[in-house]
Amino acid sequence: MISARNITLRYGNRTVLEELDFSAKPGALTAIVGPNGSGKTTLLKALTGEVPFDGDVVVEGLNIATTPAWKLAMTRAVLPQSTSMSFPFQAIEVVRLGLQRSVSHDETLPQRALSKVGLDGYGSRFYQELSGGEQQRAQLARVLCQVWEPVLDGAPRWLFLDEPVSSLDIGHQLQVMTIARNYADAGGGVIAVMHDLNLSAMFADEIILMKAGRIISSGAADQALTNDTLSYAYGCPVQTRTVPQNTGWFFLPQGAGA
Repeated sequence: MISARNITLRYGNRTVLEELDFSAKPGALTAIVGPNGSGKTTLLKALTGEVPFDGDVVVEGLNIATTPAWKLAMTRAVLPQSTSMSFPFQAIEVVRLGLQRSVSHDETLPQRALSKVGLDGYGSRFYQELSGGEQQRAQLARVLCQVWEPVLDGAPRWLFLDEPVSSLDIGHQLQVMTIARNYADAGGGVIAVMHDLNLSAMFADEIILMKAGRIISSGAADQALTNDTLSYAYGCPVQTRTVPQNTGWFFLPQGAGA
């Protein structure tokens, strides 16, 4: 599992994360939600060791402060919010970068990963010629290539996804979230920073709601995302509703309609 204790992070005099405790289990999809500036991406970067912080983060028994980067890369892969590339790489070359940090040397993986994210036949296209959503899915294919097997030698592996559906249409949002869901169902762990509350409620086992560098609620959708917690977090009235036949949850700002 992943365990973070007493995580505090400051930029100058500004406290971004304050004495925060966090945990996530393999076999589950954990969504981190909250308003802009609440610390979601900063928390993810702390969990992956991309930014310095006070406290401890342990991933499957490995303290990220003392574990070599190459060893962590065998256990977890990270999809950032955006990635810019200056050189004219083909899509397949971008995805193949995931093999450099992978325990597998199966040269069929990059093409299989492209197919999984719906980019079959895009391998020879230059990355810069892809749309924003296609670039985002190509990067997801790269990340999947790195930790293709959700469980390796009996140990779960992890996907860290920072706003993985931000540039995608509805169909591809569902495709990407289904990939994440399937990865967790196969025994791996997924931590995803999300803005879409409805997708989070549809796919996540655990939802972490943040505001101003703190976790204000956590649990399943109906526990973490209540009228009170959502209205407090986002600073506007929010009402939870169930869809017909009680098949799930959705969340609607009251000012958006009658």
